[in-house]
Amino acid sequence: MTPSMPRPAAANTRDRLRIAIQKSGRLSEPALALLAAAGLSWQESRDKQFYYGESLPIDLLLVRDDDIPGLIADGVCDLGMVGRNVLLEQDYERTARGEATAFRELRALGFGRCKLMFGIPDDWEWNPQEQLPGKRIATSYPALLSRWLGERGIEAGIVMMSGSVELAPRLGQADVVCDLVSSGATLAANRLKAVEVLLDSEAVMAGPAGDFADARAGIAELLLRRLDGVMKIRDSKLLLLQAPRRVVPQLMQLLPDAEPPTLTALDGGEDIAMQALCHGAMTWQRLEDLKRAGARGLMVLPVERMLA
Repeated sequence: MTPSMPRPAAANTRDRLRIAIQKSGRLSEPALALLAAAGLSWQESRDKQFYYGESLPIDLLLVRDDDIPGLIADGVCDLGMVGRNVLLEQDYERTARGEATAFRELRALGFGRCKLMFGIPDDWEWNPQEQLPGKRIATSYPALLSRWLGERGIEAGIVMMSGSVELAPRLGQADVVCDLVSSGATLAANRLKAVEVLLDSEAVMAGPAGDFADARAGIAELLLRRLDGVMKIRDSKLLLLQAPRRVVPQLMQLLPDAEPPTLTALDGGEDIAMQALCHGAMTWQRLEDLKRAGARGLMVLPVERMLA
């Protein structure tokens, strides 16, 4: 039987965790893939807006990304996977209205990276203290921009736009833009150049400002622990080798991204077998450097799962 979305339960009786994620867009598929890698599985509702958790008591609500912080603030959802830019924009909006903080970032998730940057005409030399006062700045993030300007004592006009921000100077709506930048190609196509970062953004796991006081606390802790493990091994490899014990310090200098190794003495000599979890790229050059330092029998193995 296809599940329907359950009614919100009273906050003190909830025994399932509900996570809001983007219904469509660049964060949607990576978010689902990350949760699946953490061992979650679901049954979809007919309208594909609600996923009922089967492997764990964790359900998903698929919504617009702009709605996610508000759903956490209202208690409709317990957690949300959303861009840091969206989370902070709405947090600063609440602060400007005199409202208390209602949500917070719990984990950076390592995907959906971009930067909120100023874009200025190609022929400008960037000097914000001299150029921005009195200018019109087009943006979709007025609260983030307003805070940045306020911290620097710059008075400028903010032109709110919901999309196509980079067109504003060409249309005569603004002098400068403040927009999300991935490659800079869109700005360049409109004769603009990116000059200063206001915010480094990526997908984050957001939660309420306070802690859960019921069964959701344990479920959330379990989920975050699994996510930590998945993200930790994303680019990790297990390195196995043999070497004389006396060269271990030199080998570890060549492995600055490795965790403390496990050393096992080999029979009848001073040699040891070493295994170390390495979190950087294990290139041929690194293996050759280790061999020159005295290692032999080097093997690099993938890591499927890790519980931090």
